[in-house]
Amino acid sequence: MTLELAYDGFGDAGPPVVILHGLLGSARNWTGIAKQLAETHRVFALDLRNHGRSPWAGTMSFDDMAGDVAAFIGAHDLGAAQVIGHSLGGKAAMRLALMRADLVERLLVVDVAPVAYGHSFAPFVEAMQAVDLSAVERRADAEVQLEGAVGDAAIRSFLLQNLVKTDSGCVWRVNLEALGANMPELLGFPRTAAGVTYRGSALFLAGGRSPYVAAEHRPLIAQLFPAAEHAVIDGAGHWVHAERPAEFLEQARRFLS
Repeated sequence: MTLELAYDGFGDAGPPVVILHGLLGSARNWTGIAKQLAETHRVFALDLRNHGRSPWAGTMSFDDMAGDVAAFIGAHDLGAAQVIGHSLGGKAAMRLALMRADLVERLLVVDVAPVAYGHSFAPFVEAMQAVDLSAVERRADAEVQLEGAVGDAAIRSFLLQNLVKTDSGCVWRVNLEALGANMPELLGFPRTAAGVTYRGSALFLAGGRSPYVAAEHRPLIAQLFPAAEHAVIDGAGHWVHAERPAEFLEQARRFLS
């Protein structure tokens, strides 16, 4: 069953662009980029299932997520959209392109490949689950609790964007239980049937300091996405768009135009 995804919309003219965030992210992580792209496009930054303001569900396969996005594109009469996906969202975007090429006019995949990864975000999920929310009145309280398990201040800040205050106290706006349960699947990528490819224009944009898109991944990328081109943004890690926004926008505008 598809879910009706929440989104932030920007711009009212031009070709449609759909943005899919990464694991433990949300549409709001992309607001700055979306506003810039909205000068020439209609931009829809989505919250994936179990993230942000979108509904929660126990299942979270890439077919599920691609189905949600396909339903969104259809519900908003976007036709074939230009799709940008980062990390988890990049895998969902790739799956959408392979399943429903008719809905993807161009594909921009940010710092991820269609492969299984050995590293995991599970420790971050577990650290967030371990926070005693009854003792949290503001984000600084939660950050103190996270410090022991998450040493990187930038990553703590990223995770804490998921903490929201309600009338009954602070809560996580991400379904940590579902993410933890589905983590093995989220680290992988579905097996693609022989002969199934996406032949539209595709750009795989990697961070120069990130190991997520390696030379050994390129043959599989070429097999599944035969028109793919590659670009690297020097000095950027995994969160390319946040770490080097100007360089990211330059590449995105070149490709989307």
